[in-house]
Amino acid sequence: MGAVTLSQLKLGDKLAEDVLTPLGSVLFHKGHIIQSRELDILQAFLIRQVEVSDPPGKQDAAKPAAKSAADKAGAAVAQPKEAAGAAVTSFEAEYDRLVLLLKKSFQSVSAASALPVLDLRKQLEIVLSLISQYNPLTFVPRSFQESDYWYHNSAASALTSYLIAQWSGIPQKDWMQLALAGLLHDIGNVKLDPSILHKPSKLTAEETEEMMRHTKMGYQLLKNVAALNEGVKLTALQHHEREDGTGYPLNIMAESIHPYAKIVAIADIFHAMTMSKAYRKGQSPYLVLEQIKSDAFGKLDPGFVTVFVDKVTQFVNGTKVRLSDGRVGEIIFSDRVYPTRPWVSVGGTIVNLTVERQLYILEVLK
Repeated sequence: MGAVTLSQLKLGDKLAEDVLTPLGSVLFHKGHIIQSRELDILQAFLIRQVEVSDPPGKQDAAKPAAKSAADKAGAAVAQPKEAAGAAVTSFEAEYDRLVLLLKKSFQSVSAASALPVLDLRKQLEIVLSLISQYNPLTFVPRSFQESDYWYHNSAASALTSYLIAQWSGIPQKDWMQLALAGLLHDIGNVKLDPSILHKPSKLTAEETEEMMRHTKMGYQLLKNVAALNEGVKLTALQHHEREDGTGYPLNIMAESIHPYAKIVAIADIFHAMTMSKAYRKGQSPYLVLEQIKSDAFGKLDPGFVTVFVDKVTQFVNGTKVRLSDGRVGEIIFSDRVYPTRPWVSVGGTIVNLTVERQLYILEVLK
């Protein structure tokens, strides 16, 4: 192990310690391999020296062995990557099954049949077992149809609510019930006029008032379901309530809103704004996160919002994005102080969105 200056640093060097920015954020983690891109980033942050696994003198002597080790490492990495690809496909397939089951379940409730809670929970458990493959910021349903928007919103809200619960330190016994709260929060929609629910344009004031009734109707549908706890039932009723009392249907204040409903409200808003509807295209997830952060002052629970925004933007380095001026680049650093305004490398030029405020991330690319 030894410290080397940037001029001594070589391609293929392995970091022996985390590299921090001047403000204390992690730029690269221990074990990261240096490539030309990393050198550019280190120079941009004015990093003078880093710790590498072997001093430069030893590195040349060990070059053949290092190359062989690198080849083996490359082969070892290739298999998990393929496995990860298969896991993603498996996740998407199970997610699609969940959406289909949810659609059939809601249709059965609409026809006055019992809600198959155990079937929904079983399929939800399968999807949650693959939750490591899910990132709310980048996930796009592969079989999304605008007519099925409500089912996708519910399924995605379930997964995101589950993550927020984990990240927030909610007791583990509540995680599954919170996911069910996300999955069933809009079940009252089955009692709405389909012409309103699937209207391909914005609702009139009268239609909006009718739509707002889904909260009370959802609670009525769930209140006698023994397999669900009270938090799930109250979420159907309260997920449109707001901290300052401006929500609906009861205009209650923060202290009266169930924690489940506070979490699901954040997930619901995020997916409602990022998913496309018949009358508008989904918005940039980064712009939506900024809106959610703004709403944390009075509308949404600030603690849950902070956890959600911080965590969902934490592991995005390497993600390809399109900026608002049309340029395509790659996220290279997320500032923990400004998590929605990362640094983006565009053709070798680093764009710091915390400084260039007129720009923003328009789209996250697959």
